[in-house]
Amino acid sequence: MHWVGVVAAVLVGLVFVVAGASKLAAGPAWPANARELGAPDWAIPIVPWVEMIVGAALAVQLAEPVPAVAALVLLAVFSALIVARLRVGERPTCACFGQWSASPLGTHHLVRNAVLAALAIVAGLFA
Repeated sequence: MHWVGVVAAVLVGLVFVVAGASKLAAGPAWPANARELGAPDWAIPIVPWVEMIVGAALAVQLAEPVPAVAALVLLAVFSALIVARLRVGERPTCACFGQWSASPLGTHHLVRNAVLAALAIVAGLFA
């Protein structure tokens, strides 16, 4: 089962690294999108860096299960922001992957986060 946890950790880790890097590459568009999503101003500049650190730690299985738990927490926070916007009928641009994901928020973002959360759980338990 160890290899399943390693594969899950690498997959989630790569997704987080790409998400963080693409936010930085988006330049000033990312902070604007994050504000529309409802992210607090203090968190906006650090989110991409936290994603990349957590992702890199997951991908190389550094200090497991801590990065897997951190990924779960981040996914829960991101999902809560998405649910909050959807509940009030707002569908701002996701920008989860910078300008690569300029689609409006929808339930498919929650499904994606649930899949990533399941993989993070597998990584935490078996990596």
